[in-house]
Amino acid sequence: MTQIFGSPATYEQGKGALKYCADSLGKLGHQPVLIADSIVWQIAGNDLASYLGDSGFNVQTVEFGGEASDEEINRITEICNNFHADLIIGLGGGKTLDSAKAIADNLHLPVAILPSLASTDAPCSRLSVIYTPDGKFDKYRFYSKNPDLVLVDTEIIAQAPTRLLASGIADALATNVEAQAVAQSNGQTMLGGTQTLVGNAVAQKCEETLFEYGMQAIEASRANVVTSAFKKIVEANTLMSGVGFESGGLAAAHAIHNGLTALHGPIHEKTHGEKVAFGTLVQLMLEGVPTDVFDQYLDFDLALGLPTNFADLAIDKVTDTELLEVGEVACAPNDTMSEMPFTVTPDDVAAAMKAVNAYSRAYQDLTN
Repeated sequence: MTQIFGSPATYEQGKGALKYCADSLGKLGHQPVLIADSIVWQIAGNDLASYLGDSGFNVQTVEFGGEASDEEINRITEICNNFHADLIIGLGGGKTLDSAKAIADNLHLPVAILPSLASTDAPCSRLSVIYTPDGKFDKYRFYSKNPDLVLVDTEIIAQAPTRLLASGIADALATNVEAQAVAQSNGQTMLGGTQTLVGNAVAQKCEETLFEYGMQAIEASRANVVTSAFKKIVEANTLMSGVGFESGGLAAAHAIHNGLTALHGPIHEKTHGEKVAFGTLVQLMLEGVPTDVFDQYLDFDLALGLPTNFADLAIDKVTDTELLEVGEVACAPNDTMSEMPFTVTPDDVAAAMKAVNAYSRAYQDLTN
């Protein structure tokens, strides 16, 4: 199998980057459709649309409906087609950005990804996670290339809720855990090949950066300021994790996240990264890592306020039948559980979830 490494054509990160992005966007097109949800329009979208209009762009604005579903993607695709757009710009969080990539692919147009959060590893990848209209995981959608431009304004991200930065750290923390599992199995990455040394190294550097600077960045986020540590974590959450998960591969942690979408109730109020945090602990439990290794990840999650047990996920009343359903979805043929270096069954997933829940509760009882 071929070794493949993928990355966006251009990655730009800086304080106030949205205020001087006309030159970068102008290299891709001058008749863009700018997509953002209702909240992001108020935070940054209206200012960006005005700035682009003043800079000679003919901009069509579209409000994103909130779910990265085929239905929403097709709705906006039609708007873009009727407008004769030559560029798609996605501004916002992971689902907006994933939808922008899909729309650009539908129309064979360049796409610029402008994250307003450092909460997921979606911006840099050549894939989208597609959900049903009611928020259940549907499928991965793959593209022939990564985004043409990823432009990150750290000033905007510093104003976002700290919970979302922590969520991004959690998503990024899965990167190396999953990449090393894929390396052990000589498995397939999200690019349809095997790992390069660079892809694996990026995943390792991502984890190293998170453990070293994560808590400093969290405090900077609480103060709404951009610091050296904050910039490093934004890069780790966005670029390192994005390149690392795609070129390094996914395994159990994200498959378990996808399994959790099968449950009903307030768990759907948890972010992508919060569910991945729990999935990472479950993968470590499946692997049987030494206790001191497991505790390093658990301590970090607890310091970040991330879910580490069923109560944290708002599923404290979950039944064995429901856990088995999570396991069945996580082990589905179209997901990434098969990239683990050993066979994992739905029963294994359910048991590991129960074990993580019990260990987390006991650990906190002993340390509090």
